[in-house]
Amino acid sequence: MPTDLLGREYETFPAPKQLEQHGPARIIAMCNQKGGVGKTTSSVNIAGALSQYGRKVLLVDFDPQGAATVALGVNANQVENTIYTALFNPHMDVHAVIQQTRFPNLDVIPANIDLSAAEVQLVTEVGREQVLASVLRKVKDEYDLILIDCQPSLGLLTVNALTAADGVIIPVAAEFFALRGVALLMDSIEKVKTRINPDLEVYGVLVTMFTRTLHADEVLQRIYEAFPGKVFHSVISRSIKIADASVAAKPISMYAPQHTTAKEYREVAREIVANGIVA
Repeated sequence: MPTDLLGREYETFPAPKQLEQHGPARIIAMCNQKGGVGKTTSSVNIAGALSQYGRKVLLVDFDPQGAATVALGVNANQVENTIYTALFNPHMDVHAVIQQTRFPNLDVIPANIDLSAAEVQLVTEVGREQVLASVLRKVKDEYDLILIDCQPSLGLLTVNALTAADGVIIPVAAEFFALRGVALLMDSIEKVKTRINPDLEVYGVLVTMFTRTLHADEVLQRIYEAFPGKVFHSVISRSIKIADASVAAKPISMYAPQHTTAKEYREVAREIVANGIVA
């Protein structure tokens, strides 16, 4: 049996079987209020890997920086509609916002700097925590996975994402300061679960930016202790190839399929299917 970095044995996750039909989607929020932990990178690359395994994936860019949009080769400043317009126009057909990428089975709802105004505007909206959920509900049956790339904060946009989601994947960099904010995030998740979305659960913690150092090993140990049974077996290594793939506007599994990091993200995708998180 293979073992992970802490020596835990686990069964090799097989390549998922092709699906005969698609939907309804599992909605997952990729969430961490700390920036620079590989959240957008993981969103794009997990979406890319699952799309290559025949899953229909919709990536929702819910960050005003629009990095996930750019990483899939879509210029959000040139598209007519973004997630911002979908949030505040209840009569809009959501399909008018969805952009097909050049990758099979992978679509994106783009975002740009306009989304930064949404935080203020949502304050006066009726059912303000439910706005994103009402948008995604209209296309849920058309996809196997809807993945929400959240902004690095715990504001109303993130609450909307947690309300719309079935579960959360938390990317955590293998660095001490990345650990400090996770308790705040877990508190927010628990509040949303208690007050708004009782079915919300944490699907897993994904360790990113790992390097073979004593510090990273110690942080990894603490993550395993804090989230027993919830940490993905595959750990994402720090690699310059990730940046190269972003410049090329491709998921790394399509840009450099034989690279170690591409294999790690494919392993995460297989684990997600094997654990029943996505069909």
